[in-house]
Amino acid sequence: MQSIYLIRHAKATGQEPDAELTDEGLRQAKNLAEMLAVHSISYIVSSPWKRALQTALPLGRTAVQHIHTDERLQERVLSTRHLENWMEVLERTYTDEDWVEEGGESSRYAAARGMEVLKELWSRPEHCAAVVTHGNLLSLLLRHYDMSFGYEEWKLLTNPDVYVLERQQGDHESPSIRRIWTN
Repeated sequence: MQSIYLIRHAKATGQEPDAELTDEGLRQAKNLAEMLAVHSISYIVSSPWKRALQTALPLGRTAVQHIHTDERLQERVLSTRHLENWMEVLERTYTDEDWVEEGGESSRYAAARGMEVLKELWSRPEHCAAVVTHGNLLSLLLRHYDMSFGYEEWKLLTNPDVYVLERQQGDHESPSIRRIWTN
């Protein structure tokens, strides 16, 4: 694997696992597939949550690829309780990667499960893969490769958003990162 496209799902109706894409989100997913068509994506893996799958479907059709699902790509759960101050809680998780709110998972844990998927992808024989996930998990994956990516950068993510990790010949540890989606 030389390139992995990290994709945040398109605009959705909510944050629940079964939240669907809005009409605008469905158009965004189609545009995303058209934009990525030139990148020869030969493996697609997605969070099983509905909005991620709906984002991946047009890409799967365009790339003529099956969409694999992986629970490890679902969004990070901040808490099982309703949090009025969820933005403050989220910000804290970037400065204290081991901090956990009731029923939630730490940034370190969520990033580790996502990184397991990326590690498996890097060892696959295909040249390019697409990973469709959610904003917070995406930011944690990017943070793994660039520690300056934090809460403020998370706030700047769009729906959808796309970053590409690219390995240079012979360099298996530190792929380059660049954002390729523009609204």
